[in-house]
Amino acid sequence: MRVHTVGVIMNGVTGRMGTNQHLVRSILAIRRQGGVKIGDDEAIMPDPLLVGRNTDKLKALSQTHGLQRYTTDLDSALGEDSCPIYFDALSTDLRVAGVRKAIAAGKHVYVEKPTATNTADALSLYEQAVAAGVKHGVVQDKLWLPGLLKLKHLIETGFFGEILSVRGEFGYWVFDGLRRRCQRPSWNYRLENGGSLLIDMFSHWRYVIDNLFGRIKSLVALGATHVKRRADEQGHTYDCTADDAAYAIFELADGVPVQFNSSWCVRVRRDDLLTIQVDGTEGTAVAGLRGCLVQSDAQTPMPVWNPDVEQPIDFYADWEEVPTAADYNNAFKAQWELFLRHVFEDAPFQWNLLEGAKGVQLAELAHQSWQQRRWVDVPELV
Repeated sequence: MRVHTVGVIMNGVTGRMGTNQHLVRSILAIRRQGGVKIGDDEAIMPDPLLVGRNTDKLKALSQTHGLQRYTTDLDSALGEDSCPIYFDALSTDLRVAGVRKAIAAGKHVYVEKPTATNTADALSLYEQAVAAGVKHGVVQDKLWLPGLLKLKHLIETGFFGEILSVRGEFGYWVFDGLRRRCQRPSWNYRLENGGSLLIDMFSHWRYVIDNLFGRIKSLVALGATHVKRRADEQGHTYDCTADDAAYAIFELADGVPVQFNSSWCVRVRRDDLLTIQVDGTEGTAVAGLRGCLVQSDAQTPMPVWNPDVEQPIDFYADWEEVPTAADYNNAFKAQWELFLRHVFEDAPFQWNLLEGAKGVQLAELAHQSWQQRRWVDVPELV
């Protein structure tokens, strides 16, 4: 087996997402499987160089996973000729500066979303990468979730007939840290540190809607900061300055309405933390992270409104599970493999910094709609 070792600078990897999804479940998983196969006897092998601000955390993480290379000096890491790729999983407010330095150093860049806190910065990263001639990508992991892959298959095979509407429900209860430990980083709830559910989740909804349902024409949104005070990782209380919920309607270019409720202040009574329901003339599907249920027109019951008797219909019956037709990869790992192939052998990769900027644009326009209390158009970003 001929193995091509490709060094990857991983900045911000000691954080929750950086450690779990990108290092352990993606890069290390790829290493355990023998790399990314590009032929019968040829593979790409990622070799991580961990970068962070805390030496003790980096050392502990490296020892846990049998890694040798780590540093708190980003400049020295960017000077490593053995590392042509820079990956950024820092908090959003720190991302632009790190990615700019990496592009200036001639590195190919792979970036967590959102790529910036505003559209101008996000678009400038794309322009800088194009001018420098480096390859670039943005994490858009939900496109590789089994549930959404099944939903995409249903759309492509015409299961729905004419699609009439789409409804998304996302979120869970994030504890405030006062009575029970907060399960998300405190910076998520401080606008001055790049926190904002709008910025975070609308970057997801942009690529999900674009890739599954079509171009967004306009939107109206309402944001909220429901929980006003929380406690941070050290137990210190602070005022929440970022939105922790958002309620939006997107109008697609073909007129289809797409509703999304997103909240870190909602208790879950649905099939999954994310569910997307698509209603069509011929059938309906409800997709979660991994599963997807369908009800065809022929299976649809006929309810009759009568509040004076117990409901005779079990609305959870008459649904069928879409069968699993493949061994689905971890969504983050699947996109990492595509990006590594893109860098090494110039394989197609459409999820670039321009796509990331579109997500930031959607969040920024949603915030504008909320503040101005009106519908706003979503212009094409070029």
